Amino acid sequence: MSDATAKTAQNGSANRPQPRPGVMDIAAYVPGKSKGTHGVTLHKLSSNETPLGASPKAKEAYAEVAKALELYPDGSSSELRNAIAEVYGINPDRVICGAGSDEILSMVTNAYMGPGDEGIYSAHGFLVYEIAIRAAGGVPVPVPEQNLTTDVDAILGAVTGRTKMVFLANPNNPTGTYIPFEEVRRLHAGLPSNVVLVLDAAYAEYVRRNDYESGMELAATAENVLMTRTFSKIYGLANLRLGWGFGPAHMIDAMNRIRGPFNVSGPAMAAGIAAVKDKAFVEAAIDHNDKWLPWVTAELEKLGLSVTPSVGNFVLIHFPDQDGKRAKDADAYLSERGCIVRMVGNYGLPNSLRMSIGSEAANKAFVSLIAEFLG
Repeated sequence: MSDATAKTAQNGSANRPQPRPGVMDIAAYVPGKSKGTHGVTLHKLSSNETPLGASPKAKEAYAEVAKALELYPDGSSSELRNAIAEVYGINPDRVICGAGSDEILSMVTNAYMGPGDEGIYSAHGFLVYEIAIRAAGGVPVPVPEQNLTTDVDAILGAVTGRTKMVFLANPNNPTGTYIPFEEVRRLHAGLPSNVVLVLDAAYAEYVRRNDYESGMELAATAENVLMTRTFSKIYGLANLRLGWGFGPAHMIDAMNRIRGPFNVSGPAMAAGIAAVKDKAFVEAAIDHNDKWLPWVTAELEKLGLSVTPSVGNFVLIHFPDQDGKRAKDADAYLSERGCIVRMVGNYGLPNSLRMSIGSEAANKAFVSLIAEFLG
């Protein structure tokens, strides 16, 4: 072996480009499974997708754009921002659109965090928060929850001089829990004015609680609050990757400066405009969830399982710590029979499963299979 070859072998990867520190510490996001055993009816309940699909009006708008696929889309998403603003009664200049709310979360993190800065989130918060923080060179700071619910005092107690951002999923995924808006305001009041509070309201449309608010009013009046929303859930446009954020003008300006050109596709914009205006379709989706969320919860509790009370379109189910009856056993049993749910061990919940509220047939099939599994 020549000296050069020996040196290369000793150095290993030193002779190739290296990611900057922290990148290889990121655990890649793993989406919910989408396939089951071949030959059985598939009920995919792993990704919190709506069982109603997309609005027919959104599908029509999407198809119309197919006539001009050679053209660049509107780089500022102006028509979509105007449609969102009209529906919610907000200023379109303070709306920013992206490829899913994931991109909005990444944009705000990249705009306001750097190496060594700290980003806080609750222990069982959305996995993208840690990914975005680490990608910006920051330090993720998960804090404990109380009964699988965000603990405002724990968050405030974790704030240091290095804190630049706090992420709050309300309702939270995968637990389905929420905190009342008075608690959100208490959290905001306790944060230093230079710390960004990101209110992730991906499931806001499903919530039916008098003490809940998505954060739009706070984002409209505060200088350090960004609310994020998605078209992937109740609007049924997950395949198009579309989301938006609303916040103070100076924050939207900063985010727009790092936003990629033409980051939202024309088909996604067209479908989004039609979807956000189709109030009847949204109400139908809400009614479906209002019927089946409590039904699934009650049926699982009748079987002796613990279910975390949820205000979203999914439930977190806890299994016995017993050989053959744990969450991983239930997941394998369900998968073999075509019912696909979400393991949440990567959220720190190794003996739980998250099940999305599906169609009537899917919900009933899931409960029936769980009854068989518990035996």
